[in-house]
Amino acid sequence: MNFNRVCGKLSLLPRFSKQLILVSADFVILLLSVYLAYVLRLGFVFTPNSAQCLLMLTAPVLAIPVFLRFGLYRAIIRYLPERAIWPIFQAMAIGSLFWITLVFLTEMTGGEGVPRSVPLLYWLLSTILIASSRFGAKWLLRLGRNDKTYSHSALIVGAGEAGRQLATALRSHSDTFVLGFVDQDPALCGMDIVGLRVYPPEQIQSLIENHGITEVVISDPTLDSAQRRMLIAQLKGLPVNTRILPPIADLTRGKYLVSALRNIEIDDLLGRSPVPPDASLLRSMVEGKVIMVTGAGGSIGSELCRTVSHWSPARIVLYEMSEFALYQIDRKLREEARCEIVPLLGSVLDQELVERAIRENGVDTVYHCAAYKHVPLVEANPFEGIRNNVFGTAAVAEAVLATGIERMVLISSDKAVRPTNVMGATKRWAEFIVLHYSRMAAASGQDQFFSAVRFGNVLGSNGSVVPLFQEQIARGGPVTLTHEDMTRYFMSIREASELIVQSGALSETGDTVLLEMGEPVKIRDLAENMVLLAGLTVRNENNPEGDIAIEVVGIRDGEKLFEELFYDPSVAEITRHPKIMKARHNGMIVADLPAELERLRVAVAARDEERTRRILFGLIATASELHKLSA
Repeated sequence: MNFNRVCGKLSLLPRFSKQLILVSADFVILLLSVYLAYVLRLGFVFTPNSAQCLLMLTAPVLAIPVFLRFGLYRAIIRYLPERAIWPIFQAMAIGSLFWITLVFLTEMTGGEGVPRSVPLLYWLLSTILIASSRFGAKWLLRLGRNDKTYSHSALIVGAGEAGRQLATALRSHSDTFVLGFVDQDPALCGMDIVGLRVYPPEQIQSLIENHGITEVVISDPTLDSAQRRMLIAQLKGLPVNTRILPPIADLTRGKYLVSALRNIEIDDLLGRSPVPPDASLLRSMVEGKVIMVTGAGGSIGSELCRTVSHWSPARIVLYEMSEFALYQIDRKLREEARCEIVPLLGSVLDQELVERAIRENGVDTVYHCAAYKHVPLVEANPFEGIRNNVFGTAAVAEAVLATGIERMVLISSDKAVRPTNVMGATKRWAEFIVLHYSRMAAASGQDQFFSAVRFGNVLGSNGSVVPLFQEQIARGGPVTLTHEDMTRYFMSIREASELIVQSGALSETGDTVLLEMGEPVKIRDLAENMVLLAGLTVRNENNPEGDIAIEVVGIRDGEKLFEELFYDPSVAEITRHPKIMKARHNGMIVADLPAELERLRVAVAARDEERTRRILFGLIATASELHKLSA
């Protein structure tokens, strides 16, 4: 029977049998230690008498219960950490003290004495032999498993507690060979942790190339978004799959399986770090209130409904034009929410239906998310885009004003700033409408709040570039860009919905609230990172054998190279929330908005596209000029 087979049979024994073997081995080692202590003190090998034999036998009898108390038989020998030396040292010191006490009592009762140096020698020898037996067994068991074949090899970024636990788990329950750790702390570099070497970040590329690493796993929770982007840039072009260990808090909430490593998500590479929501702001806007969301089945609307449902509203009214989208969000909310859910099928253009929905359900706040948002589609269908985005907003605002409810919040877009496309222009008109109705409410003495929330792209939303890139990558490419230098602001859809709700508590009527989006992301970099995160490589001149090509197809009608959040950054005011700003529009002048809406309505009804565009963009230009003159 060879050594590997013996190790294999030992590993298959029941846990109790392994512990029994370990206790027996410790008993023999402790007995040998106390005998060797006598031999070293006396200087020769001797045969102990009956009294000495009895004292020697008491040494392991006293020490092993201490070992049990210190948990020395709970550890798995194969993965015994270096820090296990400390409890062995402590347990052996206490066990030795017990034996010394017994020897002292024996001498007091007239028993045969023990040379004074024997207890000290016993403690030193037993500590060395017990520790050596543990780590020697660990080495032999590992040696017996060296014939195992691995299908993957990994580097772990972060040598903290999470990384050490991950390394232990991968080595014991997977076919992944763990080469070592990479950590930014120079004090750790060159050290061995749980038997693995710690390397500096500069060596990542050489380690991957020289050792055939197939996976890099990020376990360091202290890395911010900038450091993650630097790491991804370092790994770009290398044939590795990059994954991330979920936070322990997410594991305890059941968000991921404990054994699961999730792939790095695009959220991890945003040009900003998310900020935890302010519970007091969310609670003040939602708790005990009736919330109505138009466009409740859309990407923003549905996430907003989920956010609201977590903060104890009295009722959520789902107003949606698409039957399937309404069915989906209604079904999901009924599984999660503890409040009443009211699904309503209808268009925001139906002012009478909107008003009836508000009155019959006692609505307190309306979040107006319903809009057509896809730039090329609205550009190709301008009349429908204007009807839904402009006249739909006017109908909802009129219904809110007529019912006298507390608040209306418009979900706007960064494309409303100096718009070059119909979608952006309709959103700017929607902001004008909200401002107009806020002034009407104030003029009539009604205590109502009308505000708009403006932000950039949300990851994973309907029509977003991210799902498009994912689909193109899944097909094998190419990934299509409209321009090499195009940039966009991005925010996770969950954070956007939380900030929308919180913004209501920080704004006054007529305000446009701006969500801080961090640094704009270059779409080219986003595409390359998504290819990398899929475990693939970019095909280009430097890497003609790569997996996915990236092609530039040209800017589409109405598309801008970059987006803006502000018309005038100087008017933006900081609020108590670090990611929420607001812009006052006290000086914004829109001459006779109802008349302008009627002119636009007539042009749309006549399907006169040239005239419609002239009215649509003309009002925006006129309002901007008048605002500059008044300033």
